[in-house]
Amino acid sequence: MAFGINRNELKKWKTEVENGHISFLTHYWIDERFPGCDTVTKVGCNDMEKLIAWGAKYGLKPNWIHRDKHHPHFDLFGEKQVSILRTEKQWEQINRFDL
Repeated sequence: MAFGINRNELKKWKTEVENGHISFLTHYWIDERFPGCDTVTKVGCNDMEKLIAWGAKYGLKPNWIHRDKHHPHFDLFGEKQVSILRTEKQWEQINRFDL
C-alpha cells in the first residue's frame, strides 16, 4: 500500500520514466515482508540499459528490477535507500520522509 504522495507527483515520475530519465519517487509503504521499513523509493527509467548501468553503480543487480512494461524500476528501502538518496542529492525526499 502506497501513501504520502499525490497524483501529480506520481504522474511526474511516470512521465520522467517514460521519457528515459532516471527518476526517484519516495512514498510511505507498509509490507509485512520488510519489517521496520515504512518508506520505499522507486528509481525508474524505461531505458533498461541506462537503469541497469545506474543500478550497477550502487551494487544493484539487474534481476532486482521490477520489470513493469511502462515503468521499470528498482525498489529501494532501508539503509541502501538512504545511502543512495544522499549520494543522488535527493534532499527533498530525504527531508520530507524524515530519512
